Amino acid sequence: MEINSSRNQGDTAEDSSGTKRLSATLVERISELSAATWELYKRKPISYWVLLASSIGAMLVAFPASSLLSRLYFADGGKSKWIISWVAVADSDRFSYISKSQYTWGFIWDVLGSALHGLIFALSELVFVKLLGRRSFHVVLEQQVMVSLSAFVFTTIGVIVNNDFKGMQSEARRFKHGESSYYMVLIWAGITFQLGVLGGTAVLYLASTVLAGVLNAVRVPLTSIAAVILFHDPMSGFKILSLIITFWGFGSYIFGHSFASKAPT
Repeated sequence: MEINSSRNQGDTAEDSSGTKRLSATLVERISELSAATWELYKRKPISYWVLLASSIGAMLVAFPASSLLSRLYFADGGKSKWIISWVAVADSDRFSYISKSQYTWGFIWDVLGSALHGLIFALSELVFVKLLGRRSFHVVLEQQVMVSLSAFVFTTIGVIVNNDFKGMQSEARRFKHGESSYYMVLIWAGITFQLGVLGGTAVLYLASTVLAGVLNAVRVPLTSIAAVILFHDPMSGFKILSLIITFWGFGSYIFGHSFASKAPT
């Protein structure tokens, strides 16, 4: 009995020691991360961080706002996918009466669309660095303007072929909250999307393609959370899992980037 008691006490002491070592390691990691973050902060002027924070905010607020306004367009009586794509160069058609299967597929397509947008960021930097040999704000903005212009031309052709311009007046009259609300939804859907594009362009220029891509992924679950709050969508386990994985990835990026910046070159 005495031998067993001694063993139990030894195991308890080892567990306690292991817990203390783990806690000390975690504290050290947090301290190193804080120091690395502070060193990174001191390398740039305050104006840089203000502009970067504003650009990040534009991506994380404007893009979800544009998607939610697009949804409001359909929920209140809008029918044309070409019209909403034409004004915002984006499309998000979730209806209140769709099935659970259709809703899940819609969420998956949102994720895939975000991934495609992130791929555009990566290809943009590849063009800047490998082909043009430089990355200036003028070049980045010019490239984004050309992408938006191409999308605008494509959607304009779709609107004309589908004869949706003539249908806008009748659609506005049928809109749930009136004609003025119809046009305000379209206008603000376009404005918010372009603000998101501008924010993404600035992040691409000020930071990196990786950060722009990470933020582009983060906006997907944020849009879903906003839809839960504003449109009373169900908070499914799929959304919760997506949110956890997204912020796990975002935290991993911040952690790894801080230590990469601290490492000697």
